[in-house]
Amino acid sequence: MDLVFKKTCKKFLCQRHAKLFTIFSVRCYSRNVVVTGIGIVSPLGCGTQRVWERLINGSCGITNLKGEGYGRISCKVAAYVPRNEFDEKLYVDRSKSMMSSYALAASDEALKDAKWEPTTEKEQWNTGVSIGVGMVELDYVCETGNNLLVKGPRSVSPHFVPRILLNLPAGEVAMRHHLKGPNHCVSTACATGAHAIGDAMRFIAHGDCDVMVAGATEACISPLGLAGFSQIRALAKSFNEFPEKASRPFDIDREGFVMGEGAAMLVLEEESHALARRANIYSRLAGYGLSGDAENIVLPSEGGPGAKRAMASAIQDSGFKVSDITYINAHATSTPQGDRTEAVAIFTLFENHINNLAVSSSKGAIGHLLGAAGAIEAAFTVLACHHSVLPPTLNLDKLDPNIHLDCVPLQSRSWKTNGLRVALSNSFGFGGTNAALCFTSV
Repeated sequence: MDLVFKKTCKKFLCQRHAKLFTIFSVRCYSRNVVVTGIGIVSPLGCGTQRVWERLINGSCGITNLKGEGYGRISCKVAAYVPRNEFDEKLYVDRSKSMMSSYALAASDEALKDAKWEPTTEKEQWNTGVSIGVGMVELDYVCETGNNLLVKGPRSVSPHFVPRILLNLPAGEVAMRHHLKGPNHCVSTACATGAHAIGDAMRFIAHGDCDVMVAGATEACISPLGLAGFSQIRALAKSFNEFPEKASRPFDIDREGFVMGEGAAMLVLEEESHALARRANIYSRLAGYGLSGDAENIVLPSEGGPGAKRAMASAIQDSGFKVSDITYINAHATSTPQGDRTEAVAIFTLFENHINNLAVSSSKGAIGHLLGAAGAIEAAFTVLACHHSVLPPTLNLDKLDPNIHLDCVPLQSRSWKTNGLRVALSNSFGFGGTNAALCFTSV
């Protein structure tokens, strides 16, 4: 009798669990995610509309280095957030890092743009944050370390530890807007922003929340940071007299990237939630793919198999076909091997449809925002889908003959397609980490 009872219970539980799993699976994957707000703090300025107009009109935010300590560093250029456009009175104080300040400014704009400020407990619990950071502010760490050696422990600020924690920008944004849903931080080098947005998409798709503020922030231009990247020969150094020419994605004369700073945030929202409140929808975030090279700490795998897998996974996740993709916002940082490897990965994946594909890199205009690169480039991809305009690749005077892609040289162009505008935004980072996001028009 006991054996029969146990078998009956086991059968009942298995049937019940199968039913629950079916219901849960339907709930997870029937929730579409859309973009309803955008906020940008960048070398092209602050404010989404202003930055977008400057990008498509061919402006460049790269200038000469500012401040002391750069004398013996071969690279003399960087991409700063213009101080005359960033309101430091609203966002900067001694308790906050600059990376938190940029994140707060971009999040404020994104939430205002989305017209979403949760006030009820239910709204607050259903709104979360996913904000990544690539590196801490190295100059602040150096200054504090020197003070410790010279003046002793009492010279160390009580704000020191909170200011260098990577998850503090996410915490600051959540506290400012009372966002009590998922509170998530990503740090995956130059793929950080894309991973933060992709993870946020899955939180919504899986029913953890209805709205997420997602993106990344970076503020690490410093003598130590530039010296470190110079030692691995990653930076441009031959255009110090002409900083606006230094970042040259896909160009035959490219030699390295230009360090940049800033932040970009997207408000991601479950589609029916957005429609119910009549929100403006910029685009749909349809797919997310990620992979690892597992080969070299700094260099991408030859031929780009990891990049190819990330793009293919994002397309598969979106439900579209390779032939549906007609634009890629490339990671292309302006390094000789990185750009070539990504181009090979794109060509091998899209080979039969390569004539219908445009590829461009925003880094000619804004430099490389490191951890925030994937976030701002995702924002540009959303805006490209929304406005039907392809951003240009600046300084692409002569395409590398080994790169067989339409790289939208020098000038933006209209994005012409017969159906939905479907795009990928690529991000790849040190440690062999890869991510791709798939966005579509609505």
